[in-house]
Amino acid sequence: MNHNTPLSPRPPHPLSDGTHRVLTHAQLRARGVPAAQAGEQCRPGGPWQQLLPGVVLLHPGPPTSEERLHAVLLYAARERTAGVPAQPGADEPSASPSGEAMITGLAALALHGFSSAPALPSLDVFDVLVPRLRRLRSAGCARVVRAAALPVPEQVAGVPVAPVPRALADAVAGLQDAGTVRRLLTEAVRGGHCDPAAVVRELTGAKLLNRPHVVDAVDSLLAEGRALAESRLYRLVREHGLPEPCWNVDLRLPGGPRLGVVDAYWPEQAVALELDTRAPRPGRRPEDDAVWSEYARRREHLERLGVTVVRIAPRRLRDAREQAAAVVRTALMAAADRDPAAYVVVLPR
Repeated sequence: MNHNTPLSPRPPHPLSDGTHRVLTHAQLRARGVPAAQAGEQCRPGGPWQQLLPGVVLLHPGPPTSEERLHAVLLYAARERTAGVPAQPGADEPSASPSGEAMITGLAALALHGFSSAPALPSLDVFDVLVPRLRRLRSAGCARVVRAAALPVPEQVAGVPVAPVPRALADAVAGLQDAGTVRRLLTEAVRGGHCDPAAVVRELTGAKLLNRPHVVDAVDSLLAEGRALAESRLYRLVREHGLPEPCWNVDLRLPGGPRLGVVDAYWPEQAVALELDTRAPRPGRRPEDDAVWSEYARRREHLERLGVTVVRIAPRRLRDAREQAAAVVRTALMAAADRDPAAYVVVLPR
């Protein structure tokens, strides 16, 4: 029997569109194929095969990567897909309704275009992210990853995919090779996929920063992100006609204490600029709270001395350069309306 031949006299939809030939048992029943008949077709040597529990591949040969991805999503959402057509389209819902399942981990990174991630055909399993309370087990080429709160998926080639920071954390959780982890994290930043802070937040949430090889990779990631942000800041100043500042300097009171390091400082206007990568974040580790308190104290001291502190996130330098330039220009122009700032010593680093 040809595997493209409909098994019911008047099926409501064709069984296969020639591209995605993957259906759940519920979808087959909606097309007039009872479970017993589907099971018969999936016997060894038959025209179909059961790719995952409750998910059938409508041809006997090896599945393509696209078919395996589709099967994994159908498996993760199979109890909700009764009567759902196999192929998403203008009037057909996707295999993962309500965003309750999405591809994550290395497969997601491959879909996002990471050259340092293995190609999809070389992956034996695809990670699928589902809500923590879902009663679903890993099986076959589907490896279940759970989350208390799912991120908003991104559509890549019609497939719901976890955002890069979440996909990275799920991939790193299963990797032991330091070089691979470092290459993935570096490409995330160098390739413009996301900011280092977003990656660190996900790695922190996944409790992965207690692994030495991950910590080392994060150090490289932060250095990479900082160098990229500094380069964008230099271009911002020059391309938007801002006055040239003193770059990367240490501020001190004359004969007094150190006030801290800033990425750029305009002495005439008493405006200091900090990239968000320089400031510590509270709560990542027990000692971080003390570091954060000291940082906040120094910043407040600068402001009491009349120094305006502008803080800019690297993402704004990448995605909203006009806004970032306007923020700096406004701070410089407002200097004329402020009381003169205290004199501070500017030292190169």
